[in-house]
Amino acid sequence: MAKAPNRIPDQNIDAAAEAAAADAAASGVFRRQIRFWLISAIILAIFLYVFSGILLPFVAGMVLAYFLDPVADRLQRLGLSRLMATIVILFAFIVVLVLAFVILIPVLASQMADFASKLPEYLTRLQSLITSFDPRWLEEQFGVDANGLQEGLNSLLTSGFGLLTTVFTSIWSSGVALVSVVSLFVVTPVVAFYMLLDWDRMVAIVDSWVPRDYVQTVRAIANDINTATAGFVRGQGTLCLVLGAMYATGLTLTGLNFGILIGLFAGLISFIPYVGSLTGLVLAVGVAFVQFWPDWTMVAAVAGVFFVGQFIEGNILQPRLVGKSVGLHPVWLMFSLFAFGALFGFVGLLIAVPASAAVAVLVRFAIARYLESPLYKGHNTEPVPPLPARRRGSGGPRS
Repeated sequence: MAKAPNRIPDQNIDAAAEAAAADAAASGVFRRQIRFWLISAIILAIFLYVFSGILLPFVAGMVLAYFLDPVADRLQRLGLSRLMATIVILFAFIVVLVLAFVILIPVLASQMADFASKLPEYLTRLQSLITSFDPRWLEEQFGVDANGLQEGLNSLLTSGFGLLTTVFTSIWSSGVALVSVVSLFVVTPVVAFYMLLDWDRMVAIVDSWVPRDYVQTVRAIANDINTATAGFVRGQGTLCLVLGAMYATGLTLTGLNFGILIGLFAGLISFIPYVGSLTGLVLAVGVAFVQFWPDWTMVAAVAGVFFVGQFIEGNILQPRLVGKSVGLHPVWLMFSLFAFGALFGFVGLLIAVPASAAVAVLVRFAIARYLESPLYKGHNTEPVPPLPARRRGSGGPRS
C-alpha cells in the first residue's frame, strides 16, 4: 500500500517563502520612506541656499504667522471670524512693535553705544581691581601666583576685548543692514497677514499633496514636529521675553549701568539652558565690581537678580510656559544655530529651531522604524539571551 506524500516540508517552505516576501516588502517600504525624506530634505536645503538672500521677510512672516496661529484659533472660538481675528492680532502686534521702536530701541541703542565706548575703560579698571588684592592672600586662598595671574588676565582681557568688539560690530552692522532693508518691515506684515488668514487651508492643501501611502506617517511626524517646535518656539520664546523683562527691571532697580541692555541680552539668549543666565551674571557682576566697589552689598544685589530669576524660571515659568513639551538638547541646539546661520545667514537663524526639532523627530522616527525592521530583528525567532552580568570587583572573564 502506497504511503501518503509528506506535505510538512512543503508547508514549511511555503511559510518561509511568505515570511521572506513579507520581510522584503517591509524592507522595501522602509527604504522608500528613507529615500523620500532624504530627497525632500535635499530639495529644501538647495532651495534655502539658492534663495536665502530674498527669503528673510517671507520666512519672518511665516514664523510670525505660526507663532500667532493659536491666538487666532482662540479668537475664532470666541466668535470672531478668521479675517477679523487676523486683523485684530496683527494690529496689536504692529502697535507693540511701534511702541518698542519708539521707546525701547533708542534706549538700547544708546546703552549699546555707551557700553562699546566704555568697554576698554571697564576692562582696565576690572584688571586693576583684581590685581590690587594682596599677592600672598591670592596665593594662600587660590594657589595662584600674582604675576602669573596678571599675565593671564592681560591675555584674557585682550582677547576678550577683541571678541566683544567683533561681536558688537557684527551685531551693529547686521542691525543697520536689517533696518535699511525696508522690505523686512513692509513685506513681513503682509506675508504674515495672508499666511495667518489662510493657515488652516494651507495645511489642508499640503496634506492633500502627501502621497497616500505615507499620509498617516507624515501626519504623525508633522504632529510630533509641531509639538516639539511649538513647545520650544512659543513656550521658550515667551519664557525668554519674560526673563529678559525681569532681568532688565531688576538690574535697573539696582542702579547698574547698562542694566536694560545686559538684562534683555541675558533673557533673549536663555533659550540655551544656563548660557543666558551665566553670561548675564558674568557681565552684570563685572560691571557691578567696577561701578560699586567696595560696596559688596550692591554687587550681591546684582548677582541676586539672576539667582531669583533662575528660581522663578525653574519653579514657576518653565512648568507653566514650556511644560512637558519635547525639548532640544543644548548641544544640538547650539550646533543647529551655528550651522544654519553659517549656511543661510539670518534666515538660517530663524529656521534653526524648527529645523533642529524636525531633524530630531525624524531621527527618532528612523530609529523606531529600524528597530521594527527585519534588518534589526533578523530571521532568528529565538530570543537573544542578555549579556551575562559581571560580578562586582571581578577583573574580567575567567578562563
